[in-house]
Amino acid sequence: MREKDETLERLKDAAPLALSFVGDAVHTLMVRTEAFWENPYKNNELHNSSSAECCAAAQAEAAKRLLPLLDEEETFIFKKAKNAKVHSVPKNASLYEYKEATAFEAVIGFLYLGGRRERLDFLMKEIYAKQETKTKKTDNQTD
Repeated sequence: MREKDETLERLKDAAPLALSFVGDAVHTLMVRTEAFWENPYKNNELHNSSSAECCAAAQAEAAKRLLPLLDEEETFIFKKAKNAKVHSVPKNASLYEYKEATAFEAVIGFLYLGGRRERLDFLMKEIYAKQETKTKKTDNQTD
């Protein structure tokens, strides 16, 4: 238990952009894994659906659903990463979207590196379940 507490403390002190770097990879892997199980036969569809979820704009939207679910430590990491100084922003994202996406990724990196996989899985299921509910409501309204 003490070793895990020390790891989490070290992670709180880590550079938020480094946590985001790892979180981006973990998030992408989780999204791609889920896409595979939904449709393991069409590579182009796998790529398109995964890319749509792993861009800054989509991650910024996911961050909005994530933030209310975070505990105190996770909120600290989120805010620290959101306020981190960035030196460049992708051309297809606003600064706001990029900072929100960075914060989202940092929390994922924090949980993954901290060995909190159950918590990470729970949060991912929650934020994407809320997205599916919102998408279904929008689809039903256009019918």
